[in-house]
Amino acid sequence: MHMSTINADLHCHSTASDGLLSPAAVVERAHANGVDLLALTDHDELAGLEEARATAQALGLRFVNGAEFSVSWLDQTVHIVGLAFDSASPALVEGLHQIRQGRDTRAQRMSDGLAQIGIRGALEGALKYAGNPALISRSHFARHLVSIGVARDVGNVFEHYLVRGKPGFVEHEWASLEDVLGWIHGAGGIAVIAHPGRTRVDKAGMTKLFERFKDLGGEAIEVVSGVQMGADALEYARVARRYGFLASRASDFHGPGESVVDIGRSEILPPDLTPVWERLV
Repeated sequence: MHMSTINADLHCHSTASDGLLSPAAVVERAHANGVDLLALTDHDELAGLEEARATAQALGLRFVNGAEFSVSWLDQTVHIVGLAFDSASPALVEGLHQIRQGRDTRAQRMSDGLAQIGIRGALEGALKYAGNPALISRSHFARHLVSIGVARDVGNVFEHYLVRGKPGFVEHEWASLEDVLGWIHGAGGIAVIAHPGRTRVDKAGMTKLFERFKDLGGEAIEVVSGVQMGADALEYARVARRYGFLASRASDFHGPGESVVDIGRSEILPPDLTPVWERLV
């Protein structure tokens, strides 16, 4: 099979973080949708990898380890996907543990902020949506607020309650870019900038990010990812060419009915780019 025709999906989520399907169900859906190469990339968590890998092996689907790391950059949050790393690497495991502990603190402060505007019990409500109580995320809060009628959908919750300047937003220091790339590369993995079109960093800040990422040995960028398609994909294809980044393709699938793009159904990459999976297979 030619590299450019591989149906690769290298960014998706399960109930180990804020996805709606179990790791096994994510892999089964990917297989049913014709995916050839899959990475499960839960937020700051490795707990779903073993189940996903076992399911992939049973179905004959090629699978690589993945995780989506939360990084602070210029007072904003950016996400770095790690691929094909050794999931037993002590530094990487400990680094993710530290990030998850920070999530617990943030969740309590988010709940406190919402309580101040009369939305009480948000943390308890969010936990009901968390398949993994060790990893509570804004998506779990959003699903709870939709369920109690505060907003019509998850996107609406983020817009009105969970972004900077809104009552459920909490300033939080995640890991540094230097640390995360050190963990990924130290574990033999490849680093990818996730959905750059969805970050809140301004253009100058993104240029600095691309340059620093390159200096640190960062290999790839998501050119196509979920809501990042069409003109956005063309923009990040230009970035990939400019910096010599490998190109990744992803759905950022969280669940049926909630995600814009189903797993394995993203646009294909521009043919002149080198796909990141050339380094993975």
